[in-house]
Amino acid sequence: MRRPIIAVIGPGTAEKKELHTAEEAGRLIARRGAILVCGGLSGVMEAAARGAKEAGGTTVGILPQNHCNEANPYIDVPVATGFGEGRNVVIVRTADALIAVGGEYGTLSEISFALKTGKPVIGIHTWNIRGIIRAEDAEDAVSKAFALLQGP
Repeated sequence: MRRPIIAVIGPGTAEKKELHTAEEAGRLIARRGAILVCGGLSGVMEAAARGAKEAGGTTVGILPQNHCNEANPYIDVPVATGFGEGRNVVIVRTADALIAVGGEYGTLSEISFALKTGKPVIGIHTWNIRGIIRAEDAEDAVSKAFALLQGP
């Protein structure tokens, strides 16, 4: 059976609370045996990847640039798309579920793509959009993501 793939999405420039939440989400995702996918750059993406790596997990970074060497240091598998913001679709299509931490317009596009394609989105202090499953913190978000992936 394939390991679940959970994306953590959020801004490249984030507040301290968002970074802490993303790092904890990454750590919990790894401890539960899932693969973490993110945008591979700074902010929420780097914090989530750091948490996953510190817990012994596997990280995948879907990069907007043409070169893998631009990934943050916690990415195991960098994927250089050269797609710019279009890489957000690749993140969504790769993930089984997404956890949004905070967010700006790039995060909003990922949320929109996910909801349009039927992927579950769990949100922590993010956009107030119908379809997002609210979570109080990283532990709540990761628990909800795994529950949704296991089904009834």
